[in-house]
Amino acid sequence: MTSRMIRTAAMAAVLAMTLAPGAGVAFAQIDELSAVDTKSNRPTPRMANGRPDLSGYWKGTKDTKPGGNIGKDLPGWKLPLTPAGEAALKHNLTATVDPEALCILGGIPRHNASGLPFEVLQGANKVAFLYWYSYFRLIPTDPNKKHSEDPDPSFFGEEIGRWEGDTLVIDSIGFKDEKVWIDENANPHSDALHVVERWTRPDADHIHVETLIEDPKFYTRPFAYSRTWVLGKPDEALQEYSCSENNVNRDHLGFGPGPIKADGTRGYIEEAPLPPPIPRAPAPGR
Repeated sequence: MTSRMIRTAAMAAVLAMTLAPGAGVAFAQIDELSAVDTKSNRPTPRMANGRPDLSGYWKGTKDTKPGGNIGKDLPGWKLPLTPAGEAALKHNLTATVDPEALCILGGIPRHNASGLPFEVLQGANKVAFLYWYSYFRLIPTDPNKKHSEDPDPSFFGEEIGRWEGDTLVIDSIGFKDEKVWIDENANPHSDALHVVERWTRPDADHIHVETLIEDPKFYTRPFAYSRTWVLGKPDEALQEYSCSENNVNRDHLGFGPGPIKADGTRGYIEEAPLPPPIPRAPAPGR
């Protein structure tokens, strides 16, 4: 994190809690970042072409637990790792710092498990997902578009969207396999990762995703992750965020995600001391 994040009380809370020694922040529990789930009888908004309009500022629900864990829907939160996957997890735990702490894109499916809100802007032929870390993904919705034979590896992969009735399906391949964690618990993925997301808006106040994750190098079988978000307040929106400015996490955090607690969330316990504050020059005339 940086000392100059986003000029909102929400991000100030995140900064204070994530950098405090012994803090184990569950983003989904911070009021400004999450919301209590409530029933809605408002109808799904639609575009001029009749498609559901996914646009909105979306916040996780407080009952999404454990936050940040891509194995949330699996028994005991246990991912079906292959031996190669086990070795990759051990490497992440013992030799890598959380890539997002170093201002490296989290990518998909990690962002779907994040406790931070996001925004969707939908057009007639493209859908944009905007994230708090000033990342974005721009997905074409063309039923005739096919994946490249050899896509350039990227953090979000080569993403192709299509509509199946009222469901936006995003099919992604071509992921980077270095400096990546699949979630906040340091679980790995390889360059064989294949992610299929199915996004729906069942009413005006909710958006939902069913994510199918396949990676035959690191996981013995495909597995799923589902999640629902609620619509934020009309005046809530993403703000500027400069991750690399005054970033202290490179030296502050150790390898791995910190201990995974009994509730499936993580938390740092013995971080290195923070650097001293940067001295401020006195104001003129003082």
